[in-house]
Amino acid sequence: MTESIPWLERTREAAIEPELPVCDPHHHLWVHPTSRYLLDELLADIDGGHRVLSTVYVECQQFYRTDGPVELRPVGETEFVESVAAGHARATGRRNVAAGIVGFADLRLGAAVLPVLEAHLAASNRFRGVRYATAWDASSEIRRAHTDPPPGLLGDGAFRAGLACLGGLGLSFDAWLYHPQFGELAELAQALTGLTIVLNHLGGPLGIGPYAARREAVFEAWRSGLAALAQYPNVYVKLGGRTHTMSGFGWHRRERPPGSTELSTAMAPYYHAAIELFGPSRCMFESDFPVDRASCSYTVLWNAFKLLTRAYSAEERRALLHDTAVRVYRLAE
Repeated sequence: MTESIPWLERTREAAIEPELPVCDPHHHLWVHPTSRYLLDELLADIDGGHRVLSTVYVECQQFYRTDGPVELRPVGETEFVESVAAGHARATGRRNVAAGIVGFADLRLGAAVLPVLEAHLAASNRFRGVRYATAWDASSEIRRAHTDPPPGLLGDGAFRAGLACLGGLGLSFDAWLYHPQFGELAELAQALTGLTIVLNHLGGPLGIGPYAARREAVFEAWRSGLAALAQYPNVYVKLGGRTHTMSGFGWHRRERPPGSTELSTAMAPYYHAAIELFGPSRCMFESDFPVDRASCSYTVLWNAFKLLTRAYSAEERRALLHDTAVRVYRLAE
């Protein structure tokens, strides 16, 4: 994060193929005691050489309202991001920052979540959906998602009623879970066929804790689960998260960050498998910054994505780097 910038500078690259349009459909803004990532930091990254035409902000439990009904407090995050995005647009004439906003609402409220979703929509015409992270694993060595979810939440009746409200408003659901939970998401996709589901970070194939010494077995289990999900046309995949520390590659512990060639080689089996299963029209590359900045810089990461896609057609590359995200999140650029 902020404290790792001098380390990131040890591996510097110019952006390759800077003419290619990019939409980054997954980043955060936050302020933590040891980490700041706000508009200035985001702009330093997206203006680093790649042609980033738009971004999508995804919730991270920041900037909530401090009073009023508890269920409405997450609307403060949408209000904050809208103010940042609108201010940037007024100052520059560009709507590229947070052209879409994915916020949080407590879907466990069931049908009672509807007023919360309506409040998000009233707060910003950029609001596109909700992420409720359900990442959970039985191992104490695997950190649960920031929502501290119980196991099996995707199958809960009230939770599904809340998801149905999303679908009724034409909003999408961003799903963040780990690869052993794919079966739960497949059941959800089958039950709510009218809901657009965006699987974050390739579905979190784990590489730490009890999974650390089982990379090949994890890959096969992950690919099998992903193949089952691919049969549901309402499911889309974000291609990213492999530079997250939980992936188990250990890049964040090295003397210098990896370059784009090394990254693309290591990540290729995962990304090519997902693209083969879902097709470019249902896949979108993402940065997941600043989380994935633990392993590499923004410019290096998108260089790796571009290297990974060089064997695809121009139309397929455009879908993967830009068009799929813009279509799924209904962005205006």
